[in-house]
Amino acid sequence: MRARARPDEPATDLVLLRKAKDRIDRAFDQPLDVESIARDVGMSAGHFSRRFREEYGEPPYSYVMTRRVERAMALLRGTDRSVTDICFAVGFSSLGTFSTRFSELVGMAPSAYRDEAPDWQHELAPCVAMRVTKPVRNREATSGAAPYGAPHGDHDPPELPAAPRP
Repeated sequence: MRARARPDEPATDLVLLRKAKDRIDRAFDQPLDVESIARDVGMSAGHFSRRFREEYGEPPYSYVMTRRVERAMALLRGTDRSVTDICFAVGFSSLGTFSTRFSELVGMAPSAYRDEAPDWQHELAPCVAMRVTKPVRNREATSGAAPYGAPHGDHDPPELPAAPRP
């Protein structure tokens, strides 16, 4: 029979999940696997994956891929490095896997992204550019959403009417 969870267990899990997420954010370009990350925070791989998904909305492996693609997007926009060089610099060990994951998240190949990245993206501060250009998995995108990287234009929410004054 399983012992009852301590009341502070979810809070402890959250601290450990943040520690794991910080490790991923710092070392996304290094070889990472769920088992070793889970082991580092003292969780089983299954429990870690389940709790990570509950807390952050995606499994740890997907989060690693998203971080790698985000960094690749920044390098494609801001440097003249080759796609192959960028692929290896962000932690992929295969150009094919990189291109596939990039296309799944961004909706176009890395070279097409570099060619089509709007000029206004180059003028943004890196922290703003990351927020504006955050990749969304194609299957998770809502229908009618603005195309990736496009200004929202007609897709902005309508203005709400002013509240009547008392």
